[in-house]
Amino acid sequence: MFFLLATYQLQAQTWEVGGSLGGAGYIGDLNPNNPVKISGPSAGLFVKRNFDGYLSARITFSYARFAAADSTSSSQQFRDRNLSFTDGVKELTAIGEFNFLKYIPDAGPNKFTPFIYAGIGVAAYAPRAMYNGQGVNLRELKTEGQKAQYGDNTVVIPYGVGIKYNIGGKFNLGADIGYRYTFTDYLDDVSGTYADKSKLTGVARALSDRSGEKTGVYIGTTGTQRGDFKPRDTYFLLNFTISYTFVIQRCYFQN
Repeated sequence: MFFLLATYQLQAQTWEVGGSLGGAGYIGDLNPNNPVKISGPSAGLFVKRNFDGYLSARITFSYARFAAADSTSSSQQFRDRNLSFTDGVKELTAIGEFNFLKYIPDAGPNKFTPFIYAGIGVAAYAPRAMYNGQGVNLRELKTEGQKAQYGDNTVVIPYGVGIKYNIGGKFNLGADIGYRYTFTDYLDDVSGTYADKSKLTGVARALSDRSGEKTGVYIGTTGTQRGDFKPRDTYFLLNFTISYTFVIQRCYFQN
């Protein structure tokens, strides 16, 4: 009996490959309140191992861009601050999925299923801003007077929900929204307080406090609040996927 069960479980494992397109956004010092605000595109590729109709694991590589600007905020306080950034994130994640319904393309009883997922990964990020018509790498400038540059990558904890549908044969369509809890507060180059401008020079000094670029009145007094003082930034991906599952039908009917 044990041998037959082990054989079935081994045979029931199948591979799946696919890709995704969608949108991305972030929640942080320049967007603290809107958890579904999309501000850029995303794309990805994944390889998945389906262990049965309920459990699977996948490796995913994704690229996402997102941005925010105080000038577009409904808050006068944010518009006065006048900071902005764009960021491109490259992430590699290992994710486990759980299907609520038994889902085996071209062989199982259900054409669709909702699912949840969670995992762990690493993401490389690089906040930039436009200054005098040119893109500037913010990490190198240490705009908040940090003694050292913050890192160029962070561990991320992805988690989310979605739905998948068997459109015919071994092809699947899916949609999911997933958030990435990060271990950095510098996706947007904003975290704490205004730096002492007398210790900054050039572009770093100009970008540390942009409040007076239009009005001529600068509000960034040394040590006053610049960010929201929350310890982490978050970003999310809204994905639409298409995939192909390598299924040997007879494997699923040996039970």
